[in-house]
Amino acid sequence: MESKPIGQTKAVGFQVGVRRTFPISQEKAWELVTSAEGFELWLGLNTSLILKPGQAYIAKTGAGELRVVKPLEQLRLTWKKDEWHKPSTVQIRFIPKEHNKTTISFHQENLPNQNVREEMKEYWENVLEELRVRF
Repeated sequence: MESKPIGQTKAVGFQVGVRRTFPISQEKAWELVTSAEGFELWLGLNTSLILKPGQAYIAKTGAGELRVVKPLEQLRLTWKKDEWHKPSTVQIRFIPKEHNKTTISFHQENLPNQNVREEMKEYWENVLEELRVRF
């Protein structure tokens, strides 16, 4: 039986997911990620983004379009760096926990290869660390 590299799927190429639980409310977590400062941190976007499906963006890190916006719960967007042949899909979830805690989860799929997967794993881990420092 042939084994697949870590993070490779049959349907969506390579994927990666990271998450961290923060001692903040779901509302505060949403605000942290979707504020102008939040978009600058994780997307390289130096302005606010109108949170509605179909909203296109161009950022320092690439370009894409918002696909799903469920306030306080989920963002789903396409994201394509210049060097990628096709866009990836990023999903950010805000999962409420007991005692006023929230897990922020970044999941990215349709990555071109294992090297990009590792690069994006490190990228999202750094984003979560920066969010931790800022709250």
